[in-house]
Amino acid sequence: MTEKLILAALVKNTSGTLQRVAGLFSRRGYNIDSLTVCETEDPRFSRMTIVCTTQPEYVRQICQQLLKLEIVEKVVVLNDENAVGSELLLVKVKAQGIDAKNAVLALNQKYGARVKDVTLKSMTLELTGTADVLEEFIDKVEQYGIIELARTGATALERGEHSIIDDVI
Repeated sequence: MTEKLILAALVKNTSGTLQRVAGLFSRRGYNIDSLTVCETEDPRFSRMTIVCTTQPEYVRQICQQLLKLEIVEKVVVLNDENAVGSELLLVKVKAQGIDAKNAVLALNQKYGARVKDVTLKSMTLELTGTADVLEEFIDKVEQYGIIELARTGATALERGEHSIIDDVI
């Protein structure tokens, strides 16, 4: 039985870091489902949110292998109880004519999506939320015809007042 694993990794903000982490996953035969990377509040570090599907017994092993890399300062396993997260979706749908545009706008209002672009034949929408909410929204807009879509993948922070950097500095 496999489960979704979400990791927050605090890494040194240096050239080649992404390649080293991705290479570790590749060499071990783990597929990365999504990966987001950004500089933290301290420019010496970047934060990676890594989502992969694995066997529960491999979670500890993955964390230990990441920590063996000298560029990795800390790894935290995130879940619904200890973290809050979100994902970004941009989707371009067919919307030719007033009726089609009004139908898409009604759907947007229900989900809290934002209109980013409107042309004579299409609309580009933006939605943030959990993967489940994004999947549900995609299912709903499919009826209009999806021209193109892009998703960021998950990004998450631990709950509470502390930072992943707190005990590293």
